[in-house]
Amino acid sequence: MRGDEQSSKGEQAEAAEQEAAKQRILAQAEAERVPVDDTTRAVPDRRWRREQR
Repeated sequence: MRGDEQSSKGEQAEAAEQEAAKQRILAQAEAERVPVDDTTRAVPDRRWRREQR
């Protein structure tokens, strides 16, 4: 029985570490996110006018 308890605790610890890593990645991605307004301004006016002709 002790082996099962230890593996269960190990699995719980691993799951907690994975969740913490996931939260760190999500927080970093949110911090580096570029607002849509900034991405739409990247195309120069001349370029899209040329494509509309």
